Amino acid sequence: MAPTWDARSPHRSGASLLPVLLPLAVLILMAVAVGSWLQFTERQRLDTVHTVGSQAADRVDVEADVQRVDATARELALRVRVTPRGTLGEEGGTAPVADLSLQTSAQTLGDLEFTAHERLTIRDVQVALTDGSISDYPFDTYETDVEFWAELDGKPVPVRLLFSNDDALFSVSATPVLPGQEAAGVALGLSRSGSLLVFTVFMMVVMWALAASVLIGAWYVTTRGEGLVWAALGWMAATLFALSAFRNNAPGTPPIGCVLDWYAFLWAETVIALCLIAVVVTGVRTSLRNDDSP
Repeated sequence: MAPTWDARSPHRSGASLLPVLLPLAVLILMAVAVGSWLQFTERQRLDTVHTVGSQAADRVDVEADVQRVDATARELALRVRVTPRGTLGEEGGTAPVADLSLQTSAQTLGDLEFTAHERLTIRDVQVALTDGSISDYPFDTYETDVEFWAELDGKPVPVRLLFSNDDALFSVSATPVLPGQEAAGVALGLSRSGSLLVFTVFMMVVMWALAASVLIGAWYVTTRGEGLVWAALGWMAATLFALSAFRNNAPGTPPIGCVLDWYAFLWAETVIALCLIAVVVTGVRTSLRNDDSP
């Protein structure tokens, strides 16, 4: 008897996939929505400009942007642009009418000097960080102060500070200090950005998941008594070395011995290495026992 073909079979298989595809599509949409919201909030944080100081017509505007935070060296790179306003500047604020001196806080390494009637250039200065330790990565936090006083031809002049952050790996909070007209400053609190925290926590979860996978595989191989299973040994050895490369890709180049290592990496490497040794020892003993048997 010739086989019959049921035209309704494709419809039944398609209908059976619907309960799986629909929740998967919902999860993807939720993940994209959450990711978009996190990216938008971080972008808004980076675009925020904190303004403190004098609002007088004749003043010196100081635009300070954080270019990069070096937690290992405990300093941040600050790009400073100075613009004299009103009668203090000439040629649209591109040059001061007299010698301009910009004094900074103790944490800032060096003051700024500008010559009269010469075009003002952008300067990069280093600011030392206080408190905190990079060994707490990715939960390390730091503090510092950024302050400016200006003198034109030896006389104090009002200052307005416009502070912003351009380092995507750090979130910076700025609290105004020095409310006087002739000085402007902010107290900074620095912590790792939300995206870096999410990625680092994800790395720790992956490390423990890989260690658990190797542990389960080692238990299965050793209890089966199949001798040396080279495929399993290759997979475990590859995981052992791949985990080290995965850890070195953590953003911000954290040093060995940070929280990331003690919470996940070192323990995961230990579990995988012990599992690999256990599989080799058990496999060799099983192979020798099988060779000795008739």
